[in-house]
Amino acid sequence: NRNMKQLRFALFVFLLIGFINCKDDNDETDINKSLVINEILPKNSQYGSDQDGEFDDWIELYNLANEDIDISGFYLSDSKKEPAKWKFPEGTTIGKNGYLIVWADGDSTQTGLHTNYKLSADGENIVLLSPSQEVINLVEYPATVLEQSYARVPNGTGNFKWSVPTFNKTND
Repeated sequence: NRNMKQLRFALFVFLLIGFINCKDDNDETDINKSLVINEILPKNSQYGSDQDGEFDDWIELYNLANEDIDISGFYLSDSKKEPAKWKFPEGTTIGKNGYLIVWADGDSTQTGLHTNYKLSADGENIVLLSPSQEVINLVEYPATVLEQSYARVPNGTGNFKWSVPTFNKTND
């Protein structure tokens, strides 16, 4: 009888731990699998302008999920040593299977998503982190020439290669 009680207690604990560790669809881990850095344009003079008509450097994020993702509080940086360099403001979302452009122009006082750093045409890295500063995506790109983007091909899942920029569109 005592062994049966111990077995029931062990089963209860096992089920409880399993229940506690269940993840719901809005869990940060699931979001991290659906969000990618999709394209980077570190030297821009004609592909996509911001709200003021300026052709700034940009980073394109892509949402692989079939639902909108709220990325409020996530971070984007051009430095592994300072990964929480720029934080997405409250209310920032990416639509299902959609794109989000972030302007890397060093002018975070402008309206919209403008980072406090610029991209280097000599090559560097871009780091996307969750609010808990877990690395979601890290992309290192080499030196570029004017008007070439570093993009995932196929879109959202492939390896990166230099190509003609596809601002806010599929890279395929």
